[in-house]
Amino acid sequence: MLSAALLTFAFLAVVSLVAGFLGSLTGLGGGTFLVPIYTLFLGIPIEYAAGASLISTIATSSGAGSAYVRDRITNVRIGMSLEIATTTGSIVGSLTAAWIYSHGLQRIIYIMFGIVLLGSIYTQITRSKYELPEPKPPDKWTRWLQLYGKYYDQALGREVDYWGVRWWLGELIMFFAGLISGLLGIGSGALKVLGMDWAMNLPMKVSTTTSNFMIGVTAATGSSIYWFFGYIQPFFAAATAVGVLAGSLIGTKVLVRIKNVTIRYIFMAILAILGVQMILRGLGIWAPR
Repeated sequence: MLSAALLTFAFLAVVSLVAGFLGSLTGLGGGTFLVPIYTLFLGIPIEYAAGASLISTIATSSGAGSAYVRDRITNVRIGMSLEIATTTGSIVGSLTAAWIYSHGLQRIIYIMFGIVLLGSIYTQITRSKYELPEPKPPDKWTRWLQLYGKYYDQALGREVDYWGVRWWLGELIMFFAGLISGLLGIGSGALKVLGMDWAMNLPMKVSTTTSNFMIGVTAATGSSIYWFFGYIQPFFAAATAVGVLAGSLIGTKVLVRIKNVTIRYIFMAILAILGVQMILRGLGIWAPR
């Protein structure tokens, strides 16, 4: 009995390591990959997969976020200016998820999850030909909140200066990112990256690393509500957190050495695969093995 439990723990940790690596690399957080894997392939009920995912997202943010802050790629000022919207949305989303699960409407979550993932691809395609975004003139929000920054890009071999624009649009997207985080049990990095990459015109590496910094706070807000309703199973959560933390630390070593366009292509491919599978699961076409 004990050996079987250890094997299960180790298996979940390895799966989570891969998810944490991809989540760290793309700024999505490991939960974006874990929830589909747990539900589609392992048959874990989505409410418990989402609960474990939120705990893993905190681990991803702790591991990857601290490393990116140390490397001075993450823009802490921008991240903190957007956190109020994400945490507010997370509270609303978590309470909504609890209502959906209590009424047996899990299919709604599957379909919404898939739509969110697939919907994020369009903007990535339109920007995939650029290594760095075309500069836009600073607006009043840029000057008022001092949304400036710079980092050294190892892949390009030079320092990159940038500034964020349309903060109000980024804030609006962040509310929905928090809403989706609480609803689906993920860090909602896809929408956070979208908000910073597309809306605020930040470089992809800044968007992904700042997303990693932010997702932990968003997930911590939602996880407290999931815990209250009994959707966090300590065994799943512990194995997931261990694996994701290890994977996220590996991801931080890889990200700084590859180009923004490469990260974007990885980002799009994973979103497409998981998005289609989640919608099929919600429609009853894909059943877990």
